[in-house]
Amino acid sequence: MIVRPKTGWFRMLFAWENSVQNTILAPLAIIFVLSLAALWGYRSSDAFLFALSPVPFSLIGVALAIFASFRNNACYERYWEGRKQWGTLTATTRDLVRFAVTVPGPAGVPTAAADTQAHAGGATQDARQVVALLTAFVQVLKHQLRDSDPAEVLRTLVGETQAREILGLAYRPYGLLALVQRRIVAWHHERRIGDVLLAAALAHIDTLTQAAGACERIRTTPVPYPYEVLLHRTTYFYCVLLPLGLVESVGWATPIIAVFISYAFLALHTIAGELEDPFGQDANDLPLDALAIHIERSMREAVGDTDLRPVPVPDARYRLD
Repeated sequence: MIVRPKTGWFRMLFAWENSVQNTILAPLAIIFVLSLAALWGYRSSDAFLFALSPVPFSLIGVALAIFASFRNNACYERYWEGRKQWGTLTATTRDLVRFAVTVPGPAGVPTAAADTQAHAGGATQDARQVVALLTAFVQVLKHQLRDSDPAEVLRTLVGETQAREILGLAYRPYGLLALVQRRIVAWHHERRIGDVLLAAALAHIDTLTQAAGACERIRTTPVPYPYEVLLHRTTYFYCVLLPLGLVESVGWATPIIAVFISYAFLALHTIAGELEDPFGQDANDLPLDALAIHIERSMREAVGDTDLRPVPVPDARYRLD
């Protein structure tokens, strides 16, 4: 994700770093050359056969803009839903850790008292184990969404034995949630929490499961391929033929106008392609590394840890991963 301070309107006109200009520079250069060729042909021949009427380009441009807006809205909706689901993960993991720190009473205490009495030493140890499992859950989910290997971080957080067990699963985040749930159910069997608090804690587990499932749904269900192909072909054919439709009406301004209009359509097309998969590692994707660190910091702080990982900040290019 690009995180940079607000700039004035004049500097924004010339902003280059972390925009999509680098991606579409080659197509724009080709369109500029084609515009020069169309202008030269039109000026050097009284019977230039390739000059086209601008009317069809106006009609096609309106339709193309509507279609591009539809695809951009669909892709941004995926991006925003992904961010909302990670917001749910942040809030729910904090709730579970707060529950683990403050609620479970000492083993053997009657449930009515266990609901209100916290045993400092035991609760803290249990809470640290819950923090380790939930941190591993967030990290494994991040790696799953990015198709990367979580083995090293998993061994660090939960140990070799449990890491081997989780790595053998096809759906690793849910295996970690199962371990958290077993620990909460064990508190209930030990009469450290009552039925009401057990139901409340399991509801948080369900919320984490649903949020992880929603992220998987976004990751594994792309925008329908025919939309991608149709918009890609239409956009590039329109931009390539645009100089022929402008040369007769705008003359010497053809290269400038053609490149400017093409920039708008190609940039929208490129931005939508980046937002379609919000969990990737493009410049404008969600900063899952930073989000995972923020979740870890808040949970470890809740159990009294002070040696926390640094707060993520954008790099020199304003990029937050």
